[in-house]
Amino acid sequence: MSIIANTTVISNFSAIGQLHLLCRIHREIHISVQVYEEIQKGLEEGYLFYAGIEHHINPFSESGQIYLTGMSADEEFRLFRELSSHLGKGESSSIAIAAHRNWLFFTDDLDARKQAKRMKIRISGTLGCLILAIEKNICTLEQANDLLHQMVKHGYHSPVTDLRELAG
Repeated sequence: MSIIANTTVISNFSAIGQLHLLCRIHREIHISVQVYEEIQKGLEEGYLFYAGIEHHINPFSESGQIYLTGMSADEEFRLFRELSSHLGKGESSSIAIAAHRNWLFFTDDLDARKQAKRMKIRISGTLGCLILAIEKNICTLEQANDLLHQMVKHGYHSPVTDLRELAG
């Protein structure tokens, strides 16, 4: 299943220097051109954890597992324009691509999640990725909780403080 992520999930893993872990959990993730532009703007505004992100992004790095993806269908552009009236460009483009291509959408943005749910788009986010890391034995529950706590220290507003609440 193809995945498209908006800036929030990328930011949470980048902020703690663990973008490579996100790429390990999911072998291939796409970001829209608009999300990439948001990341570049963040870097210009001083969010230095984005420095070097190009090493993870294909086509800037042939070994990158995050693929830069543009809208291509008329339906995607129409939906993007419609959604942009109440969502950011990154969220709007990601939802438009996910809806048209039937992809899983990664976001922690509440408004984007609500919109995706209304459109019956499958969603996940940072917590889902951390739980999947545990399920795939990429990290332990304790390690995932440590990552979550680091993300919270860097500004992630998590609805839970312990992944035991979600791990089954």
